Amino acid sequence: MAMSGGVDSSVAAALLQEAGYEVIGATMQIWPSADEEELPAGMTSCCSIAAVADAQRVAAKLGIKHYVLNLREEFERRVMLPFVRSYAAGRTPNPCILCNKDVKFDALLQRALELECGWLATGHYARIKYEDGRWQLHRGLDLTKDQSYALYSLTQKQLAHALFPLGEWNKRDIRKKALALGLAVAEKPDSQQICFLGDEGPAELFRQLAPESLRPGPIVDLEGQQIGTHRGIGCYTPGQRKGLGIAGAEPKYVVSIDASTNTITVGPEKSLDRKRVYVGQVNTIGYTELKEAVTLMGKLRYTMVPQACLVEVAGDGLVAATFEAAQRAPAPGQAAVFYDGERIAFGGVIEFAE
Repeated sequence: MAMSGGVDSSVAAALLQEAGYEVIGATMQIWPSADEEELPAGMTSCCSIAAVADAQRVAAKLGIKHYVLNLREEFERRVMLPFVRSYAAGRTPNPCILCNKDVKFDALLQRALELECGWLATGHYARIKYEDGRWQLHRGLDLTKDQSYALYSLTQKQLAHALFPLGEWNKRDIRKKALALGLAVAEKPDSQQICFLGDEGPAELFRQLAPESLRPGPIVDLEGQQIGTHRGIGCYTPGQRKGLGIAGAEPKYVVSIDASTNTITVGPEKSLDRKRVYVGQVNTIGYTELKEAVTLMGKLRYTMVPQACLVEVAGDGLVAATFEAAQRAPAPGQAAVFYDGERIAFGGVIEFAE
């Protein structure tokens, strides 16, 4: 059981116990430094030593074994470095998706198998079902907490070894269950930030790992005229308004980022709208392959309510999704996930939109 020290994974461990599983708790040490004083200020999520201590206390309360596993090298190489390099290339990555696929359900799963465990369980709000000869990933029953979007990249092999005990629960009842179990983390707040970033956001990380992403450059309008200077493309993402330092009668938003020229293009909010999104690096979960055009419900960011779109193969390894309604600022590098009812049909990475 991957235990982050939060209420979700703690209750998930207890639910597995109640279901008759032999549970072993494991917490990942993923920050490159083991010294709490060297962690970014304000970092209180699953990377912190305090979170490890919370997980240990819960494991002791439940009477289960608990291991702290050093996955710092894997996390830096497979999550942090791709994260900063993607931003330096003018893209907007989702590090949680990288972590789920390449660390939790790869490196951590391998450790679990070495311990002769049959499954790796996490506290995600999602459901796994075996249908049509494949492992299918469904949305969590509590749609306000559903985390299937961040799990779309899991392979059939990974899904075969995955357990999501909270898939049929809602968050309110999970906290009630934690209180009933006497867990000290019952009312611990949910983490709202990227786990390896502190109060400064990504700036300090970029200074260390991708200083080129903090090189100032021109801000231009839709006609290509320079109207300002940005602080480095690592500080911006499409749709952003804050931090541009541009005065004017009408608010300006980041429309696009060109890493090759270190240029940010801005425009009015209506210029952010796009109806057609092209998606690459596709992982088909619900389908073995995509052949004919099909209407699905697409989600272009974690907090977005899925919207109807026509999906079809576009060539060059891309899939095109044409939405019935224009979508605000689809960001290259972000995940696009497509649902057939409650199950994920497939997902991928946004390459560009028009």
